[in-house]
Amino acid sequence: MVQKNLIDGEWIAGSEAFRNINPSDTNDVVGEYARASAEDARAAIAAAKAAFPAWSRSGILERHAIIRKTADEILARKDELGKLLSREEGKTLAEGIGETVRAGQIFDFFAGECLRLAGEVLPSARPNIGVEITREPVGVVGIITPWNFPIAIPAWKIAPALCYGNTVVFKPAELVPGSSWAIVDILNRAGLPKGVLNLVMGKGSVVGQAMLDSPDIHAITFTGSTGTGKRVALASVEHNRKYQLEMGGKNPFVVLDDADLAVAVEAAVNSAFFSTGQRCTASSRLIVTEGIHDRFVAAMGERMKGLVIDDALKAGTQIGPVVDESQLNQDTDYIAIGRQEGAKLAFGGELLKRDTPGFYLQPALFTEATNAMRISREEIFGPVASVIRVKDYDEALTVANDTPFGLSSGIATTSLKHATHFKRNAEAGMVMVNLPTAGVDFHVPFGGRKGSSHGSREQGRYAAEFYTTVKTAYTLA
Repeated sequence: MVQKNLIDGEWIAGSEAFRNINPSDTNDVVGEYARASAEDARAAIAAAKAAFPAWSRSGILERHAIIRKTADEILARKDELGKLLSREEGKTLAEGIGETVRAGQIFDFFAGECLRLAGEVLPSARPNIGVEITREPVGVVGIITPWNFPIAIPAWKIAPALCYGNTVVFKPAELVPGSSWAIVDILNRAGLPKGVLNLVMGKGSVVGQAMLDSPDIHAITFTGSTGTGKRVALASVEHNRKYQLEMGGKNPFVVLDDADLAVAVEAAVNSAFFSTGQRCTASSRLIVTEGIHDRFVAAMGERMKGLVIDDALKAGTQIGPVVDESQLNQDTDYIAIGRQEGAKLAFGGELLKRDTPGFYLQPALFTEATNAMRISREEIFGPVASVIRVKDYDEALTVANDTPFGLSSGIATTSLKHATHFKRNAEAGMVMVNLPTAGVDFHVPFGGRKGSSHGSREQGRYAAEFYTTVKTAYTLA
């Protein structure tokens, strides 16, 4: 059965369908999904525009009930949905279930936020005048999400959009439509009025472009590549719409001489290789001071020898396959580039064969890398990391900040002095001390600096900055 797009409360078949393939077993078709046309996208936008007046003025209990019901169903079905996620994206079953739980927690949080909507009442500088400051929904919100977190990222965009009274046109990554379709189906059955949430699956060049071209989309939130993010920004400026971008990262993880070696290695392996390195917060630059460098590299090699790379659904698998052939080719191309640049491939980087045909790659660790190499400057988005040797903390901090990106940054140290200084001086939106650079909570702000992000933060109460607009009203007493 072909899973359809949702437009104005109706499930609509596209002119063609595309297959969702399991990267752990390319013979396994997860499902078939309808591909929306530009005309479908325009119909979805029109439906969202028509639904906005009523939904934006709906009661907070109505919104709370729908979003809370959605959270409850996601959490109740976490094993089923987590398996679907792992089957279509390739992250391990434990990671798939964990991401699904996070999505449920996000919807639960924003169900509560519906009941916490607040403003301010202030005295005017002029006598006998009152001032009210309130937040109102922006309007029709376009949501474009990537393939690497196919349920969590849609959740942290859709939930606040609906919570604050916006209507939505949602385009998930074509590579992994299953988890997104499931969320939309749950929300639709939870009682959303028709037109409030519209799902248009398909090609970014068709569906995404139709969204960018429309003057009836009042805000766009996008997570994906830097190049596409720039196109979203340019199109949004033309229409004077709000836009929020989460893009690339080249996140550093600093290891100082005084670090607990075991803690440093576990954090580095998790940062660089878990979820097959396919996280914008993954650390692919391991910046290590001279005194611990050789011991760290040796310990990393030993730890990497024990990693289990296999079918995402198989018990005991620690790292699943790369998401598809195109991404696998990109990873292996960068491994070749690293060698050509003079870095030493100290471990891994080999294609692997397993019981089923899939995109299996042994995590790769380079040593003798410099921060000027392409493998240290460009986002690879795979299980490939480089060790950069530095003299001391000061050089480590300089190298860590020497990047066009600024999403996440980490340090392994037992020094309170260095940890405190690093938290203040790391040029990143998120800083981790003795923890992996990837992995954040659902109720706190997420986002970066420089080329990694643009606009207000996502998640938590900070989401209100993007999904609402501020109104100031004066009343003569």
